[in-house]
Amino acid sequence: MFNLTENQETFSKQVPKNLLANVLYFIVNVIIGLFLVPFFIESLGVASYALVPLATSLTGYVNLVVQSLNTSVSRYLTIDLQKKEFEKANITFNTALFGTLGIILVMLPFVVLISYYAPSFFDIPTSQENAARILFLGVISSFLLRAWGSNFGVSLFAYNRLDLQNMINAVNILVQVGLIILFFRLYSPNLVYIGLAYLIGAVVAFILTIIFSRKINPHIKVNIKEFRRLKVNEMTGMGGWIIVNQIGSLLFLQIDLIVVNKLFGAIAGGEYSVVLTWSMMLRTIAGMLVGVLTPVILTYYAKEKIDELINISKSTVKLTGLAMALPIGYICGFAPQLLSLWVGPEFAKLSLLMVLMLSHLVINLPVTPLFAINVAYNKVRIPGIVTFFMGIGNFLLAVMIPYITGWNYYGVAIAGAIMLTLKNAFFTPWYATRVLGISGTTFVNSMLPGVFAMILTGVVSGLVANYLQISGIISLLICGIILTAVYLLAVWEFGLKPLEKQTAGLFIPVKIRSRLSLEAKCDR
Repeated sequence: MFNLTENQETFSKQVPKNLLANVLYFIVNVIIGLFLVPFFIESLGVASYALVPLATSLTGYVNLVVQSLNTSVSRYLTIDLQKKEFEKANITFNTALFGTLGIILVMLPFVVLISYYAPSFFDIPTSQENAARILFLGVISSFLLRAWGSNFGVSLFAYNRLDLQNMINAVNILVQVGLIILFFRLYSPNLVYIGLAYLIGAVVAFILTIIFSRKINPHIKVNIKEFRRLKVNEMTGMGGWIIVNQIGSLLFLQIDLIVVNKLFGAIAGGEYSVVLTWSMMLRTIAGMLVGVLTPVILTYYAKEKIDELINISKSTVKLTGLAMALPIGYICGFAPQLLSLWVGPEFAKLSLLMVLMLSHLVINLPVTPLFAINVAYNKVRIPGIVTFFMGIGNFLLAVMIPYITGWNYYGVAIAGAIMLTLKNAFFTPWYATRVLGISGTTFVNSMLPGVFAMILTGVVSGLVANYLQISGIISLLICGIILTAVYLLAVWEFGLKPLEKQTAGLFIPVKIRSRLSLEAKCDR
């Protein structure tokens, strides 16, 4: 399966380092995420806290064009660099760098307008209107700066140095949180300081991205003379359809918080945001697993090793599903206990909302590596159209279900679960097989083990939570550790084929992998 050249061997050896960096970054995210939500609720109140995730959700819309073009750039630049065509790589880089700068400059007036009129559109407490404007301006501007800096970060992606990307991301979030706590302690809790902290963190991350990019890829030079209009047309041809896809994705992933705020008010938005934190955390885990293999998939495509690309994609879908089944099942089963210990007993009522928002992720997260196949083959038009129209359907359903049934924000969560699952359980895996020219059920079959594992884990966790009357963090952790050990042993022994174990071995550092192989030979 992994018949690699010397360069690809070096590329593959980076996978365990990337995974370790992803794990560390994820741990930082989890600790900070679990700490910040109760900290914000205690300092600002539920209604004011709701404005923070609302502001970050808007960045997805403002940042739409830039991020879509960056996806296109990643594809072209990775292929150019892997083929050692450095002149073409410089043209790609500079066209993207100055093209996105122009787009950002055009977007800045709209950012100011969106920030200024945010209190008129959203349900924001009257006393927080001016602070909310600065919060929105700071958060959205910080994301635009990070988006422009990601043009430099594409080199890190192309050379599979995701460990450095995660280091930059970790520094960004640590600076943000550190400054927020410092400002809150020195002065007073205020949304203004959150916007300022986001902007300063983005500046620090931007500088680090440039430094690491120059170190890893000295072949790339900033030169406006290498900006090419024809290259813009080539990249925006793909980027345009990625934008359509991104709009649809945002209508799936970001519209629910806006709908809840508009229909049910700031307090309901705050409660919805509490559960949304866990959804985003699980998405981060999936991104951590899939992200380390995405550059490998693009490299196999660049090297025309299609059989390896298909095999690793199948294995990644199955492994991601089995990996996500454990935390999803555990969180759903122990939802009341987790919410009570985390933000207080009064939030245990959100346990049903947590199950509705998280359980379907065992289907919707494992398919994410298949998006890299569409990008590699430049087959993004049809997925973009389908995602766009189904995203509109999700928005309409999110408004209609609560209106017809009176289910409040539970109806919004149900709408998202229905539409996202319909798309990713049927269209996404089928279209990837069409692009690759393989059986239409290939990836669906790879998804099923994760679904069964999640249901089993959730039922077991729920039974343990009910019968053992768990009420403390220590007992909750002990149950989690025991469940994890039993689950991993069962999956390794009965859930994985030899080829999938080989793929999982990619995540193990080379020295440990060699030592295990040597010990296995000695035992024989």
